[in-house]
Amino acid sequence: MRFAIDSGKLLYALGVLFAAAALLYFVRDVVFNLSITVKAALLLLGFIALFVAGVALERDVLDVVAFALSGVTYVVFVGYVVVRYSPGETGTFLLLAASAGLFVGLGYALRAGIPTPSRRTAAAALGGLLIVSAVLVGADALSGGVTYDVQTNESVTVSVPETRQGGGGYPPVSRQIGTVTASNPSPFLRALNPPSVSSCLVGPAENPREDVWVDVDRDWDEDTLAGSTTKSYAITGEFRLDTNRTGQVTFAIERGSDCSVVRSEPTIAIQIDGDDSLD
Repeated sequence: MRFAIDSGKLLYALGVLFAAAALLYFVRDVVFNLSITVKAALLLLGFIALFVAGVALERDVLDVVAFALSGVTYVVFVGYVVVRYSPGETGTFLLLAASAGLFVGLGYALRAGIPTPSRRTAAAALGGLLIVSAVLVGADALSGGVTYDVQTNESVTVSVPETRQGGGGYPPVSRQIGTVTASNPSPFLRALNPPSVSSCLVGPAENPREDVWVDVDRDWDEDTLAGSTTKSYAITGEFRLDTNRTGQVTFAIERGSDCSVVRSEPTIAIQIDGDDSLD
């Protein structure tokens, strides 16, 4: 049995697949440093532009390719909005239902034979969409991204809870040792990615197994910051102290030092990712 493969259609299909991969890479927030709002708007404008191109094209198969690219772009747009804006179950349902109605309506219009725009009209429409896209990207770039200001305490005093003293082991004791303030000066929703922090104990220690673990205290799913918003997050240190320690111990907090430094007093050496570029 022989299969006839149209080489042109095969290449078109590969083009659509690579376009889908490019769109998925685009929404991963690893290129162009655009805000979430502008990325979503560009996807929607891309959908409209490709649909207009599909209506205007008269060459065989190219219109189908344009419609396929338009549909893929819209699917990525909807997925991106659901993931990044978290509209909830009701919001997601309404978005999907509206999308279904939109495509049924567009399909009906095409089957009914909507007028094919002239090349000049299509070019004007695409040019307008391009101008809107450029304005959005320019406004995004000029408004600035999220900035982070990290402040640490000079010292922290901790002790083993009375109920755990002498019981053996290294129970966790949490204390706030600083704050991270995230500021989004732009009117657009942006990705939230506070600098990572790490730490170690240096200086004299009664027990070498005592340790501290430092992290920025925020919800695990909190990954966006609304436009024109400032939020602060606690930097929390979780200390593992020997239960045989009966008194309080004060740790100096030193930022920017590594674990090889030598100190005469118990010290928490904190390393902050990208410290040189932070406010």
